[in-house]
Amino acid sequence: MLLIKTQRGMEYVAASYIREALGDVKMEIRPSGFLGLIILYSDLAEKIDGIPEIETIIPIKVECSAELDEILSKAEIIAEELKGARTFAIRTKRRGTHNFTSLDVNLDLGDRIRELTGCEVDLNFPDKAVYVEIIGKRAFIGVINGEEERKKYTPEKFDSRKLFGKISFIQMPYLEDTKAALEIGERIGRAAQAFEIKELILAPYDYVNAFELEYFIKGVRRGQIARYKVQEKAYAREVRKVPVFVRDLYQVARDKRRRRNILIVTDPTGRQLSEVKEEIVRKMKFADEIVVFAGSRKGIPKGIFRLADFVVDLTPYITFATEQTIPVTLSALLTVVEEEEGS
Repeated sequence: MLLIKTQRGMEYVAASYIREALGDVKMEIRPSGFLGLIILYSDLAEKIDGIPEIETIIPIKVECSAELDEILSKAEIIAEELKGARTFAIRTKRRGTHNFTSLDVNLDLGDRIRELTGCEVDLNFPDKAVYVEIIGKRAFIGVINGEEERKKYTPEKFDSRKLFGKISFIQMPYLEDTKAALEIGERIGRAAQAFEIKELILAPYDYVNAFELEYFIKGVRRGQIARYKVQEKAYAREVRKVPVFVRDLYQVARDKRRRRNILIVTDPTGRQLSEVKEEIVRKMKFADEIVVFAGSRKGIPKGIFRLADFVVDLTPYITFATEQTIPVTLSALLTVVEEEEGS
């Protein structure tokens, strides 16, 4: 038996090509009404591997009812499939309503398998990956080799979290009216959480309208939570919620001006990143914290420049929107780090 995943809405197209390859084979298309799934009663995965409408093929070793105790009772069968492996990972996808979570399955089944096999858990580069696919009232469990997984992470890739986890982003609030403040704040909160930076500091430098600031902060919170929920579902690792603070811009600059911190101001009057990339990468590498200052409708006050290690113009002759500052800045810094690491 194979569990096949497709893009939502492509199940019947994939099924027609599967029949071309295998003949009149038994299939359940959209089992229990869930889109993007086909249960194929065949083990001939190699004959359908070239069908582009198919995203993932999981050979199923066990089918049981979607009850936590029932799933855990299959641990010995799964453990047999892990012979010769030193590490493993549990990947659980739950569809429907149940009295347990995907995390419950990952933890409890993982503990059972570890006890039975002596294998250690490795979420990124496991020797074997155990897939627990829960579809309504049914659970399907399959095991594939780690090298067969299509990974988002490989040992050759630079781990961007090492860089982003050191970045403190100092953002001047966007304050114009409550509606705009809410919308821009939401986009900034989503971006900060997406990159999982060390912290986001909202930093006005003068009197501001309290109600506009309230809506801006509310938007940041809304955007952060929305992205955090997506990350929890998408990542097979713990996601860190980015801390968000409010402080006066000048006091932040004074506090962050420490010996092993590097301060970067983004401003159109600065030098191009390409001109200073070697020096900036060298300093970022040894910095305890990378502090990035970004303006809003108004730029960063010029007096802050005197405390900065670098004033950088990321996109010469182009002024990008406030909500684009975090993605543009962090992507640019990651690019220069990767270039220097690979050179």
